[in-house]
Amino acid sequence: MSAVWRVARAAVRRRRLQTYVIALVVLFSTATIVVALGLLDASSGPFDRAFAEQRGPHVVATYSNQSPPTDAADAEAVAGPFGQLVLDVPADGGPVWATGPITVVGRADPAGPVDRVDLFAGRWATSLNEAVVNTTPPPQNMIDSFAQNIVGQKIAVPGRPQLTIVGVAYSLSDTADAWVSPATMAQLGPTAAQVLYRFRSATTAEQVDAATAGLPRDGLLGTRSYLTQKAAIAAGPGTILPFLVVFGVLGLITAVLIVANVISGAVVSGFRHIGVLKALGYTPRQVVLVYLVMVTAPATAGAIVGTVLGTVAARPLLHNAFQGLGFGGQVQTGAWVPLTGILAVPALVVLTALVPASSAHRLSAAEAISAGSAPKAGRGLRLQRALAGARLPRAISLGLGLPFARPGRTGLTMAALLLGVTTVTLAGGLAASVIRYGHAVDRADAVQVQVRPNNPSLGNRPTDRTDPQVESLLRGLPGTTYVTADLPMQLTAVGHSDPVVVDFLRGDSATIGYQDQLVEGRWMAAADEVVASSAALHDLGARVGDRLELTYDGRHAPVRIVGKTMEGAVGNGDIFADWRVFTTLAPDYHLVNHEVMYYIRIASDTSVASYLAAIHNGDPGLYAWPANAGLGNSFTVSVVAISIVFSTMIGIVAALSVFNTVLLNVRERRRDLGTLKSIGMTPRQVVTMMVTSTAALGAAAGIPSA
Repeated sequence: MSAVWRVARAAVRRRRLQTYVIALVVLFSTATIVVALGLLDASSGPFDRAFAEQRGPHVVATYSNQSPPTDAADAEAVAGPFGQLVLDVPADGGPVWATGPITVVGRADPAGPVDRVDLFAGRWATSLNEAVVNTTPPPQNMIDSFAQNIVGQKIAVPGRPQLTIVGVAYSLSDTADAWVSPATMAQLGPTAAQVLYRFRSATTAEQVDAATAGLPRDGLLGTRSYLTQKAAIAAGPGTILPFLVVFGVLGLITAVLIVANVISGAVVSGFRHIGVLKALGYTPRQVVLVYLVMVTAPATAGAIVGTVLGTVAARPLLHNAFQGLGFGGQVQTGAWVPLTGILAVPALVVLTALVPASSAHRLSAAEAISAGSAPKAGRGLRLQRALAGARLPRAISLGLGLPFARPGRTGLTMAALLLGVTTVTLAGGLAASVIRYGHAVDRADAVQVQVRPNNPSLGNRPTDRTDPQVESLLRGLPGTTYVTADLPMQLTAVGHSDPVVVDFLRGDSATIGYQDQLVEGRWMAAADEVVASSAALHDLGARVGDRLELTYDGRHAPVRIVGKTMEGAVGNGDIFADWRVFTTLAPDYHLVNHEVMYYIRIASDTSVASYLAAIHNGDPGLYAWPANAGLGNSFTVSVVAISIVFSTMIGIVAALSVFNTVLLNVRERRRDLGTLKSIGMTPRQVVTMMVTSTAALGAAAGIPSA
């Protein structure tokens, strides 16, 4: 064994370039495999992982009495009862996600046996009239600025004490929109009680239904299964998980093919050395061991380093991929992922090297020596002769025939290049599409400032201006380019039981950015035309071109759907309609100015800060703020980051694979190259011949993929 180790170590030192290539290929391939497996593992059940981490409730039960029984037959853990009530927060009475009807629950702390709330900014509400709001965490680098903008804001409801936001938290189970202390809940006056149940067996709908049937029925108002919340949250990850799976599978297959190509080529190129060793007295088994050790040693070192790099690269990638979806740092990969990189990749190297080494095991010394320098008859010789007779420069015709001398190596290189080019092309196209999607959703170029008159019932200074006067003031400010008034109202559509939210637009409605989100049809032009979001059309069972009849207070307004957008308006708007539809439906409606939102696009040479100051100086009764941009950023950043990482890693390993193929071809054909030079071929022609052989592979793999 010492002789085997001594020869293998000498071969590693002597073939330094090949050793470095093997180590680098395995390093980047292992990193790619670890990242790919990490994405596949994390995407297989992010909700279940995060739900278990937070000890989420399988059933949320609401009772009418404040002290309901909490015993349940199959309950593993129970939390509550917690006082609960619903507050109807005006549109300007709090942060955008804490307006409208919100569920407020009284809890003493975020921990507990069930529903361990993730308090990611500020502190828990412990004093009177303090609140913690529930929202999805932003990216890690934005939490501090996000908290500064939210903590300290008020939640104001007419006739109720104002609540000061002291913290921001997230519950994957969405058990509340806001939490307050038990003392604050007692002051507000709870109207119901919430009890959270976690069961021992609740993986299927049937098990959840059976467990729910065993809950105390006295005063039970309703229950909600975690499977409902899981389906709702899946609408978010559902947009990104297919990309993670595709990139993971492509990266995995490409890395495996490249490792197989490099390792098998390294052994085949050493057949002559194998013959020499046999001639010196080494047994066939010892020769095989020499080559296994020769390729496994650098491969193992590369696999260890690659596993570390892949693990490090996967963490921020997964964090970004799932951050905007509410899973955050709770998305982790299993321990089997790095173990696969450390153990499975070297095992793959051994198996790959064993196939050609076993072939050399059966050869005699003379056959092995000749196999390393002369291709077998019939390996593309007819095609090579045909190319030699073509009207092409001799260096190019010989270069085009080289890949056919080693069809197995050429096939593996082609497959790896094909998958690599496919992955890079997919990544580039996907990143470009996602960037365009994020730009359309953000509307950052369309609207820079939003304005709403203060609501006097919340204790804020009101404006004396009417709605038309506010719009006139805004249009007259220096730097104003476009102004659009938006009045959201809840209406009914004939033939549909559920209400729809219609945003009535007045002014420059085609400039507020939603026109860029059109996926079908066009923007509204006539008074009886509307544009609906994709979700609204799905809920209504309608499509572009259908007619719809909106009703309000006994009046009807027939409209025609002329366009479909990716998303609705801010605040869960379903349909965009012209202001004239509003005047038709509600001619006697007493419009209060703080019901209207104004979207403003300012000139490129006007700063947002100076424009906000101008609004405040013009009328202190107007509340103005920078338009919320970045709604598509989390998804955009995630997909673009994945695209860049995989494109870079697969591009590197594909380049190394091509370099290795050229290196092996040169080494195997040293005698041929010497012969060609001896009969007059110049060094430049030799280089042209080798480059042509590689370029042919690249063109054959790249053109079909494009």
